[in-house]
Order: sequence, then C-alpha cells, then structure tokens
Amino acid sequence: MDEMEKIKSNFTWIAGPCSAESEEQVIQTARDLSLKIPLSYYRAGLWKPRTSPNSFEGMGVAALPWMKKAKEQTGVKIITEVATSQHVELCLEHNFDALWIGARTTTNPFSVQEIAEALRGVNIPIFIKNPINPDLSLWIGAFERFQKVGLTDLSAIHRGFSVANKLPYRNKPLWEIPIEFKTQFPDIPLLCDPSHICGNRTLLKDVSQRAIDLGMNGIMIESHPNPDSALSDAAQQITPGQVSEMAAALHYRTTSLTSNSAEKLQILRDRVDALDADIIDLLGKRMNVAREMGALKKEEGIIIFQLERWKEILESREAWGKSAQLTETFLSAYLEAIHKESIRAQNGVMNKD
Repeated sequence: MDEMEKIKSNFTWIAGPCSAESEEQVIQTARDLSLKIPLSYYRAGLWKPRTSPNSFEGMGVAALPWMKKAKEQTGVKIITEVATSQHVELCLEHNFDALWIGARTTTNPFSVQEIAEALRGVNIPIFIKNPINPDLSLWIGAFERFQKVGLTDLSAIHRGFSVANKLPYRNKPLWEIPIEFKTQFPDIPLLCDPSHICGNRTLLKDVSQRAIDLGMNGIMIESHPNPDSALSDAAQQITPGQVSEMAAALHYRTTSLTSNSAEKLQILRDRVDALDADIIDLLGKRMNVAREMGALKKEEGIIIFQLERWKEILESREAWGKSAQLTETFLSAYLEAIHKESIRAQNGVMNKD
C-alpha cells in the first residue's frame, strides 16, 4: 500500500443526521451512508443543546434503540453527543462504539469532569470538540481531564468558534487554533466538522478541502435524506449521495515529496529563512529607533502614545499592505504587535534612571 492509499484508508469519516428524528430516518440514513462512503462512525444527535427551549431538542432516550438497530442492520459503528453522566450510562447500555463531547460542554470544566468520571475504567473512543469560544487552553484542559481518569483513545474535532465577525461562516474557522493544537499534540487525531463551521451546505467542500490541506485526519459531517425538512440545522446538512460526491471530489495530501520536488521546496525554504533573517534584523533596527523616540519624548516631557500618529500609521500601512498582497487580518495583527512592542520599548527608556 503506497502512502496515499494509506492516508485514505486511515482517514476518519463520521457522518449522519444532526438529530435522530425517527426510526425510519435513522436506519435509512445509516444504510445509505454505509453504501456510499467508507464510514468510520454513524452519528446522530439524541440530546440537542439548543439555545432556545422552543427549538427541537432531540428525541433523547426514545432514539437509543433506533441507533442500536441501525448498528445491527448495517454493521456501522455508532456515536452520539453526551453532556451528562446519565447520557454516558444510557449510551453504554445501548452499545455505542464512541462518544463525542460537544462545544458547549467543552466550555464547562464541571460538565467535562462529570463525564470523565462516568467513563473512568471504560475503554471507548472519545472525540472532543473545541469550545465555543476561541480558548485553546480550555480545549486542552478537557483532554487532560479525560487523560487523568485513564482514557487514552482521544481525538479532537475542530468545529469553529463563535466570534463577533464570523461571516460567511456560522462559526469562524480560526485555523491557527487547531494548527496550534496539532503542534502541541501531534499524536492526537484532529478531525474537522465543516457542517458547524459553515452553517451552509454550499461551503462544505471548500472547508473540508482546507482541513485536508492542513493535515487533519478526518471529517464529521451532517447528512439527512431530506435536508430541507430536517428538524435541526437544515441549512448545513446534505444527502448521503452528496456526501459521496463531496468525498470523491476531495484531494488528499501526502507528507512526503519526490526527490525533485523536495529539492525545489528546500530552495524555497532557504529563501524564506533568508527573508526571515532580514525581517528580524529590520525589526531590531525599528525598535532601536523606537527607543531613540522614547528618549526624545522623555527629554521633552511628552506622552508615549500619540493617537494621531497611530492613526496615520494604520492608514498608510494599510495601503502598503494591499500593494504587497497582504490580508487585512494579518496586517492588522502585525501592526498591533509592532505597536505594542514599540510602546514597551519607549516605556522602558522613559522609566530608566
């Protein structure tokens, strides 16, 4: 088996409806998906943590035997979201193969600890979604709680974050956070949930491809026989046939290169190293100028932070950034970091005896 085939065979596909709505819907979707994609786990939400109590909150206990029957009739492994110790106990009684922790639950350490204690001594795969808010330490903390009770078969799911400016997404990807998670924990599988990132089925393929390009190890996606009639999250669900089409259209990536490509990549990396050295040297020189400015401001008895000058910098650099094909997000973060360091440098001169 070559590397590409190995990557495809190890890729995790979790698919199924947002909510288990009826026995017929659950079994039909499981059957259709199992015939169309290499399904690792069949998912369906039984208990839905909704913002409003007037929304459909799932069928709960009534749906447990539906999932068990889907497993028996199709041979698929089954998984659902748990938010309490009671959910855990019920799922174990009905032979669920894996469980996932939802974003709202990950946000609450007390809930995570309760679930972890309920699973102490149980050997079952656990998938942990990132918290709603962009807090990497909170995500990591959830893993630590499960690890402390002895669970080792743990995976992460990136489902995006709730932030003020998130359009066109339902939850902004903020790819730097899952990348940092993978950097710190390279041995923990990291999946992507494009359904909850997008909130819109038209964006699913692009987000899924981006996840694969970044080296993620699987996809969790919502699928319904009749998406527009779904009782929850209708806009982000697709049919099993559409899941199959999307899966076939995705391009998987390897980690190795041909010898010719490796040589070309090394040349490009050498250029990046040289440019980074120049940038760091220039940043050092810029901070030296900032210190000179601090000394002059101290001598003249004026404040460090000059609002009009800061506005001038932002306006002029924005134009420079556009001409250099830099994104507004990157340029804003860069200028903010430079400005903070410049203020720190000037403040150091001001307070020096």
